Amino acid sequence: MNTGAEAVETALKLCRKWAYEVKGLAENEAEIVVCENNFHGRTTTIISFSNDPVARKNFGPFTNGFIKIAYDDLDALEETFKNNKNIAGFMVEPIQGEAGVYVPKEGYLAGVKALCNKYNVLFIADEVQTGIARTGKLVCVDHEDAKPDILILGKAISGGVYPVSAVLANNDIMNVIQPGNHGSTFGGNPVAAAVAIAALEVVKDENLAENAEELGQLFRAEMSKFIETSSIATLVRGKGLLNAVLINDTEDSDTAWNICMKLRDNGLLAKPTHGNIIRFAPPLVMTKEQLLDCVSIISKTFKEFE
Repeated sequence: MNTGAEAVETALKLCRKWAYEVKGLAENEAEIVVCENNFHGRTTTIISFSNDPVARKNFGPFTNGFIKIAYDDLDALEETFKNNKNIAGFMVEPIQGEAGVYVPKEGYLAGVKALCNKYNVLFIADEVQTGIARTGKLVCVDHEDAKPDILILGKAISGGVYPVSAVLANNDIMNVIQPGNHGSTFGGNPVAAAVAIAALEVVKDENLAENAEELGQLFRAEMSKFIETSSIATLVRGKGLLNAVLINDTEDSDTAWNICMKLRDNGLLAKPTHGNIIRFAPPLVMTKEQLLDCVSIISKTFKEFE
């Protein structure tokens, strides 16, 4: 497909069709489990299971067929599977990016995989933000060797230069889609495919996953040192080169935004979320020297807000 949201929609359709034709659920009864504070896109169906008022307000009526549970909670997931015979799939971000780079407890993704296998539910990993070397592995689920049944990719699959996204699954799932069931005018076009292949080759040849792992550890170590003596920054978290710093203010504040504006003035671009979180997702090709320059700019800027 072209965009991340289209890839998510494709995965949802694929999961539902599999549920009716392979798992044997009654037509129109399938439900898909998702997590609170998710971000999977902004189409009508996707915002139907969002709890972000900015994405939802005045866009209803919404699409049924989704159950929301807490993120990083295997007990809640199993309870939902146990008490509902119509579950087709569980869709989750391996790290919740838009929510503020929330990294689940170690073992969560492996636990998700085990529960999905136990209850014959498809494990759908949305790696539009976390995929293609961003978190220090080619895809984030590789940190726990938790292979999903359906994998959603976008953004970095083209190196960020061309619209292309993808949904991956084995034949026992993918083959429920027949000619005419699904499509897109520009989906799978030759230029997009060529760009994606070239981008993946660069990721492999230049060891960008390994670079992200190494530099991410360095970033968190350096920021942790700064936080020890800071009154404005309280926490750094993330994997690879997907990280966030928690700002000492409330979610309804504009402090993170103001800091990001000052970071821009000082030569670094970052994005705020929820008023008190700043996300840092630098280019995967950056060097150690460049990363330390970034840490210097961040530290200097934060000190202006102490």
